Amino acid sequence: YLLGILITIIIGTFLYQKYCCNCSCKEDTKSTTDSLSVDAGSSLSLNKFTLNSEEFNYQCNDNFNFLKNDYKSILPIGDSLNLGIDNLKAFFDKNPNQKLLITGYATSEEKNTSAYPNLGFARANDVKNYFVSKGFSASSFDTSGEIRDVWKMNSDTILGPVDYKLLSVEPTATTEKVDWNAMKTKINATPLTLYFKTGETDIDLTAEQRQKVADLVRYLDNVSDAKLSTIGHTDNVGDRTINTRLGLERADFARDYLAKNGVAKNRIETSSKGPDEPIADNKTAEGKSKNRRTVVTIK
Repeated sequence: YLLGILITIIIGTFLYQKYCCNCSCKEDTKSTTDSLSVDAGSSLSLNKFTLNSEEFNYQCNDNFNFLKNDYKSILPIGDSLNLGIDNLKAFFDKNPNQKLLITGYATSEEKNTSAYPNLGFARANDVKNYFVSKGFSASSFDTSGEIRDVWKMNSDTILGPVDYKLLSVEPTATTEKVDWNAMKTKINATPLTLYFKTGETDIDLTAEQRQKVADLVRYLDNVSDAKLSTIGHTDNVGDRTINTRLGLERADFARDYLAKNGVAKNRIETSSKGPDEPIADNKTAEGKSKNRRTVVTIK
């Protein structure tokens, strides 16, 4: 009887090791390997906040992380990263001629859910906004975005898809003023125009429109007193009062959409022209579709 119990225990242990443990261990190994895929040939510090220059040096084993397909960083961030940002703020206060280039990354498999040219650019802009919330001037930053097909991940979290580089800039006040005035003129000459289907307020941006959003944000970052104006327009179908209200709803929707993408809401003014300023003939379907629009300019 005792021998039978012993044999049962031995056989059970053998079967467990063979069919349960080995299987789960293999699956765990595969999952870990897939989630930690990284471009071994890259010289970027993919998972660290690193700044190395002659004047400022800081590195920590932390960085901003993002969920897959998202452009909002996961908060709160680590204490060591916040300490690095605080140290950088003190350095910038003593060295106003410094700028920080923030480069965000995304993979080509991720969906760009932002209003920017690519998801990497949107991530860089979100990180910039965090720095601004810590007391930095928005004009202290340049942002860019790149697509890299291999990145370090943990499940659905993109680990540290942000890179940093210090830049020294010493523009004269005259040159700076002329540059931004010229940029404002260029932006307003061909403003960001968002089109809507009848009775709808959804926005589906083209590549050209996404670049215009990036240009608007860059201008706002560097001209502190600038504001945006969003004016809603409609076709002439239906009651004028209702159309005027619909135009304002579209302008408000555009404002909220830009705010969701990191533009300060208090820097966007909204208004409606309803059906009063058509740019095309309302007698045709094509003309009506052109008149259902919101125009975003710099005030």
